[in-house]
Amino acid sequence: MSDRQRPTRAEIARQRRNQRTRKELELTSKRALKPMQSVTSRVPEIVVAPKTRQAAPRRRFNIALGLPEIHLHKPQFRIPQFRMPRIRPSWRLTSFLIIVFFGAAIYFSLTLPYFHVPNITLLGGGRLSREEIEAVLGVNGQSIFTVQPDEMEIRLRMNYPELASVDVNAYLPNHVYITVVEREPVILWQQGGGFTWIDAAGVAFRPRGAVSTLVPVNGLSTPPAGLATSDDPLSPMPYISKELVEAILILAPNVPAGSTMFYDAANGLGWEDSRGWKAYFGTSANDMPLKVRVYQSLVASLEGRGKVPVFISVVYPDAPFYRMADFEEDATEVTTEDLTVEDGQ
Repeated sequence: MSDRQRPTRAEIARQRRNQRTRKELELTSKRALKPMQSVTSRVPEIVVAPKTRQAAPRRRFNIALGLPEIHLHKPQFRIPQFRMPRIRPSWRLTSFLIIVFFGAAIYFSLTLPYFHVPNITLLGGGRLSREEIEAVLGVNGQSIFTVQPDEMEIRLRMNYPELASVDVNAYLPNHVYITVVEREPVILWQQGGGFTWIDAAGVAFRPRGAVSTLVPVNGLSTPPAGLATSDDPLSPMPYISKELVEAILILAPNVPAGSTMFYDAANGLGWEDSRGWKAYFGTSANDMPLKVRVYQSLVASLEGRGKVPVFISVVYPDAPFYRMADFEEDATEVTTEDLTVEDGQ
């Protein structure tokens, strides 16, 4: 066995890789030194010579003046050129122009007399005058852009409960139209030295002028307040109930001449008859026609027997009664034999 060691597989692979690398370098160097073949183009070469711009000959003008060797040349004028500066738009410049434009628009809209309201136009008003409405609103002389229709409607409804509805509209350049619907009074309520008007819903409001068709009622005591009949928060609370208003309107045609209807919290509606007694009918409107017929039949029965009571009550039509003078019995209940009601009742 020889002393020289045999090479390993890694060494043999390394030697082969080095030999392959040397061969590739030799081939690359040979290709780089190889001369390139010349390529002949068959397309004829076209040479384009640049055109030289010849200066235009200067024009000459000859004028015969009768003098030798005198020539006039065309004068040359140079027009001055003005160059406007270039404005490069930007967001800052655009924003500034927008602010200036809207600022000027707001200023002129608030200051120009063309947009100021001279006066309002009232539609539908009868008893309420235009001057009274203008005094409450204070819109005269204001800019049309500061008019708030909703606020004006609320202000009018709060100051004038006699207005059932209010509609305010503003139009350019300076027009304000107000359409109102007034409540119609049906009752003249007198109490405590004062009086007020009441409409069919029981709402009380300040009298304006004179209405001959009102039913006068003297309030001997304060009636219970009515209930709100709508969901409108601006609608005032009724002073009396709607049922009491209906009862008053039904009973009013039967009040004797020279007598005035009154209200008493204990016995309701009634009047003092000129023949010497007080009559009471309650506050219910449903059976008020029946109460009137019972009362008329009872009065006819008493007069037929020559009796003059001091008190008659038909608050309960199925049990009416009357009271005679103090020296007689206090109260006498009426039986079916004492009266006969129309329509078989």
